[in-house]
Amino acid sequence: MDKPRILVLGGCGFIGRNLTAFLVSNDLAGAIRIVDKVPPQVAWLNDQCQKYFENPIVEFKSANLINPESCKTAFSAPEAPWDYVINCAGETKLGQTDPVYEEGILKLSLNCAKEAAQQNVKHYVELSSGKMNSSDKVPHKEDGPVEPWTFIGKWKHQVEKQLADIPDLRFTILRLATVYGLGDRMGLTSRVIVAAIYKHLGETMKLLWNAELKINTVHVVDVCRAIWFVCNRDDSIGQTYNVVDDADSSQGSISNVLAELFNIKVDFCGNIVSAVLDLEGAADDANDKHLVPWAEVCRLDGIQNTPLSPHMDPELLLHKHLRLDGSKLKNLGLTVSVPAPTVENIKEILDDYVKMKVFPRSLAP
Repeated sequence: MDKPRILVLGGCGFIGRNLTAFLVSNDLAGAIRIVDKVPPQVAWLNDQCQKYFENPIVEFKSANLINPESCKTAFSAPEAPWDYVINCAGETKLGQTDPVYEEGILKLSLNCAKEAAQQNVKHYVELSSGKMNSSDKVPHKEDGPVEPWTFIGKWKHQVEKQLADIPDLRFTILRLATVYGLGDRMGLTSRVIVAAIYKHLGETMKLLWNAELKINTVHVVDVCRAIWFVCNRDDSIGQTYNVVDDADSSQGSISNVLAELFNIKVDFCGNIVSAVLDLEGAADDANDKHLVPWAEVCRLDGIQNTPLSPHMDPELLLHKHLRLDGSKLKNLGLTVSVPAPTVENIKEILDDYVKMKVFPRSLAP
């Protein structure tokens, strides 16, 4: 049989580029179109990703998916319709306003989903947020009560609710834990950069709350495997799945990895009454402490421009648990290939960034 034709929306982003690499390296697709408003030449791709993007079966198309006409152009394919459409696009910056997220998440995703339905796409996969409920007692299941606790989670949930109202849309929703891996800038990498700064300062890294705060994780390779897995199953149509590794990661377990990687000490402030804590002030204090040495070390190492930053948004400091139950997807037969964050797979991310000359070699472990 002919290999499927795959449209990757937001394909120059962190998950999109890794999905393209996964599809090309495993010879799974007959054609791949990457759609993004950011061209590959300025998307901070590493050498390996650049080679995958240059593969003959891969094409790039520039589009602003918030614009319906631009979205229609992104989907247009006179030679044959798309079999699978994966929506990796959407606003990911923290600290934006509701109108920005409404346009960059809800409007964008609905434009894409409606176009996929109109073009009779075999399978549309929507990447959503795992931050749909906060509990340290019981991992959140897909059919559990939904109380999103981030702006992005709130608007992703609006997308989830409205996808079901689009006639003839054959869709699956994947709710992701904290995604990390090559190319990660926002998952675990900001914590990794902060740990490197404390190594540079020779100080103990102090974190809000305690070691038990749940920050569940999943490697980007397993996100790609989950996308491909559901694409090839008709019984996943209309379903929502959590995508999470086996580690049940917490602030403590992640900090232990960073402490070993950088040979630093980590301490916790303990649980403070949230109503008393000024999260914006705490974030400002942290950023003042971290951004100056980061900029100085980058300057000394000759790094003039980098997409990486230790900047912390107040939302990242909330006392909210990200804890997901991944059994629904696992019961279909999908297992994770990377069970937990380790010193080795975090170092791999940093080594890649050092090679790209966007992370100071002097801070690398």
